[in-house]
Amino acid sequence: MRELLIGGQKSGKSAQAERLAHRWLAASPTHGVVLIATALGLDAEMRARIARHQADRARRFGEQIHRVVTIEEPLHLAQCLAAHGGENTLIVIDCLTLWLTHCLMPAESTVKTDADLAREYAAQETALLSALGAATGRVIVVSNEIGLGVIPMGEQVRRFVDALGVLNQRVAQVCDTVTLMTAGLPMQLKGAA
Repeated sequence: MRELLIGGQKSGKSAQAERLAHRWLAASPTHGVVLIATALGLDAEMRARIARHQADRARRFGEQIHRVVTIEEPLHLAQCLAAHGGENTLIVIDCLTLWLTHCLMPAESTVKTDADLAREYAAQETALLSALGAATGRVIVVSNEIGLGVIPMGEQVRRFVDALGVLNQRVAQVCDTVTLMTAGLPMQLKGAA
């Protein structure tokens, strides 16, 4: 089963993914969880946020933390999904929004043109959708819904909002379940809970 958890920033997406991971672990002693984290600690605030998430996760999973593996992978989601998936493994990808940011607006100085980045991203997206569709275990994908507000002023930001909207649509098509998170509350958009 593949599920997309989508919502705004601080809507409860990651907390819902963790609740589902707890249920998965409780269902069988043979179950494990692989969390694929796409964030990069490029500034002090983000490094502190990542450290806080790691500490909170260790506290919330408690005695089950030994059954949870965290992999930091900002770019190669398809390969990571294929390498770590399996019947007794729940993979949580958190989150597509940061992954797309790394693909389309890399932080390191680069000589790549926008066209080169777009081509590379298209290949990465195709590979991700294929790997997601072929996954044999359970997968939860977390992504932001950022297209509900005002239209951004800058061209690059508008392109990003459009690209994330299209990516979310394509991932939703591959997923069996889509859940919209708002104010910490899940609302089922597709499939059964």
